[in-house]
Amino acid sequence: MNFHLPILETERLILRKVTSSDAQDMYEYCSIPEVATYVPWETHQTIEDSEQFIQFILNQYEAGKLAPWAIEHKETGKMIGTFDFVTWYPQHARAEIGFVLSEKYWGTGIILEAARKVIQYGFTEMNLNIIKASCMKENAQSKRVLEKLGMKLDGVLRDEYMIKATFRDMAIYSLKKEEEILYEKND
Repeated sequence: MNFHLPILETERLILRKVTSSDAQDMYEYCSIPEVATYVPWETHQTIEDSEQFIQFILNQYEAGKLAPWAIEHKETGKMIGTFDFVTWYPQHARAEIGFVLSEKYWGTGIILEAARKVIQYGFTEMNLNIIKASCMKENAQSKRVLEKLGMKLDGVLRDEYMIKATFRDMAIYSLKKEEEILYEKND
C-alpha cells in the first residue's frame, strides 16, 4: 500500500506535508498539556521531542506510508495542527481519521474545515466507502466535532487502548459515503 499525500486547500487552510521547519510551530502546541490530554503521545518537553516526531513523519512519507498533513493557517503561515488517515484498509474501502489542533484555535471550526476536505478526498480519490474516527469516551470536544461532521456513534469499545498507562474506553464513530453526500448538500 503506497500512499501519496496531496496538498489540499480550504478557505482558511493549506493541508500539506510536514517539514523540518515546522518544529517550532509543532512544539508550541504539543508542549501544552491540555493538547496532549486525549492523544496517545506525551506532552513534548523540548523542541527535540517535536523534531524527533517530525523525523518519524518524514520517514513515513519517504516509505509511502500513511502520515499526517500539516494544518497550515493561511493567514499566519503557521502550522497549527495535524490531520491524517491513521489507518487505511483499501481492500475494505475503509479508513480512520485522527487530528490534533493548537488550543489557540479550538472552537473556531478549523478541524471541521480540514475534516470536510480530507473526508471528501477519502471518498472521491481513495474510493472509501466508510470513514471512521475514534476518541476517548470522555473527550466531549472531539465527540462534538465528529457529530458535526455527520458521523454516527457506532458504539464504545471498553478498554480498547492502553494510553498513558491507563486502559481507555473508545467511542467509535463512522460516516458512510452516501451519508457524506447528503451532508454536503445540507451545508
